[in-house]
Amino acid sequence: MATQLSEAKSQTELVISWEALPKDFKLEDEPVENTGQPLLAGALRESLEISGFIQPQMLIASNFGLCATINGQFIAKAPDWVYVPSVNEVVGNRKSYTPNLEGDIPAIAMEFLSDTEGGEYSVKRSYPPGKWFFYEQILQIPIYIIFEPDGGLLEYYQLENKRYELKLPDENGHHWIDVMGLFLGTWQGTKEARTGYWLRWWDQAGNLLPWAMEQIEQERQRAEQERQQKERLIAYLQSQGIDPNNLPGF
Repeated sequence: MATQLSEAKSQTELVISWEALPKDFKLEDEPVENTGQPLLAGALRESLEISGFIQPQMLIASNFGLCATINGQFIAKAPDWVYVPSVNEVVGNRKSYTPNLEGDIPAIAMEFLSDTEGGEYSVKRSYPPGKWFFYEQILQIPIYIIFEPDGGLLEYYQLENKRYELKLPDENGHHWIDVMGLFLGTWQGTKEARTGYWLRWWDQAGNLLPWAMEQIEQERQRAEQERQQKERLIAYLQSQGIDPNNLPGF
C-alpha cells in the first residue's frame, strides 16, 4: 500500500524549472479574437502612462508569452494583459518572459472573454495545461482577473493557500490592488469608436485615472474656467471705474 501511494504521489508531483525561451521555439501566434481586446488592453496601459505610474523596471504587456518548464516540457501562455512589478533587465523588445529567471513573478494576469472558448477557466493539468492551472499552480500569480466586456462582468480572484478565491468588490464596485496602490473596476462609455464596458483605474482617493482625450478635455475645461474668471474680474474692475490695463504696481 505504501508503495502504491508513493507511486501515485510521484505521478501527480510537478517538476517546475525556469528556463529561457529556446531559440528554436515558436510561440503560437494566436489570432486576436475580436478588435475590442487590443483596445481594452491598450486603455489599461494608457491611463497608467499618463498618470506617471509606469517605471522602466516594470513589464506591462498584452498577448505576451509567460514561460515555464513543467516536467521537462516547455510551456508558454499569453494572457490578454499582464503586470510584472520588476524585471532584472530592461529589454526594449521582449518576445517572452520567464518568471524567477528574468525577474518577479507577474503580480496580475488578465483574460478578456470572447465568444470563443479560450481556456480561461481551464484547470487541466496534463500537457498542455489550462490557463487557470498554469497561472494558479505553476506561476502562482497573486491576482487573476477575468473580464467579460459585453456584459461588464469582472471576476477578481486572489491566490490564497495556493488556490484562487473569488473576491467581492467594495461599495463602489472597485477592487483595491495593494501592489499597485490603485483600484480596478468597470466603467461604461465610449473610446476609439468602441462603446461598452471597460476596465479602469482609480487612485486611492477615488479619482479616475484619465485617458489622453479625457485629460485634454479636462485641461480645456480648466483653461475655459480661467478665461471666464479673468473676464469676470475685468468686468468688475471696469464697473468700479478701474482700467484693468493700467493697474498700479505693488
